[in-house]
Parts: sequence; C-alpha cells; structure tokens
Amino acid sequence: MNTVDDVKMVEFRDFGDERGKLVVIEGSRDIPFEIERVFYIYDSDHDIIRGQHANRQSEFVLINVSGRSKVKVYDGKNSKIFSLDKPMTGVYLPSMIWKDMYDFSEDSVLLVLASAHYDESEYIREKEVYEKLMHAQNGD
Repeated sequence: MNTVDDVKMVEFRDFGDERGKLVVIEGSRDIPFEIERVFYIYDSDHDIIRGQHANRQSEFVLINVSGRSKVKVYDGKNSKIFSLDKPMTGVYLPSMIWKDMYDFSEDSVLLVLASAHYDESEYIREKEVYEKLMHAQNGD
C-alpha cells in the first residue's frame, strides 16, 4: 500500500547554453513508468483546488513548467505538501494517493505525465470512500 512516504520529488536533467534551456524527461528512465498520457492545467485561479481524487492504478509526475503551484498528498492518515516552482523539478505520485493541487500562480502551467490512459472507473472522487478503502487495506 502506498503512503505519502512513497511520494518523491524528482529532478530532471537541465541542459542549456546561450540559446536557452532544455529539460529532458524519458519514461522508465527519468520517471518510474512509461508515459501513456500527458495533460496540463493552466489558467486556474489562485483559490481553486484541482484534483481532489485518488487513482486506483495510475501513477503521475507533476511538473510546473511555468509559474508555481502546490500539491497536497494524503494517504488516509498522513499528508505532505510539495511546492512546484522549477521546470526541472517534479513530484512523483504513486497509485492510491489522494491529491489536491492548489495555490496556482497567474502564469502556472502544471504538466502531468500519467502511466495510463484516462479511465473514469479507476478514479476515487469521494474522500470518505477513499479513507474507508485505505483504512480497510491497512487493517484499521
């Protein structure tokens, strides 16, 4: 069972010269899964909370390629907050971790790399349901 201790910051290679910067991210090399889906969140207000769900099987890496945002993760018992404010730094989210993305700067573009194609049936969107599942799996 994954916990907030399994959520990790990841650093990507940052190449650059007088022409600018380049960040490379390769599935199964720089992140622990093959990339099946890519999406990004932008134009979210500062007081909006995105996410608010857990995924039964999908894993994610979140990267603020522009601006900044925060990610609060929760495993049914403990929570941690990660700040994303560098385009060469991301946060790895394993499956069955509740996630809230918030505190978006005006110029925030939050890139999300996912291990699976979209499947609504693997989403847990009610926090109470998630907590019951996590407590049952942990024998609480």
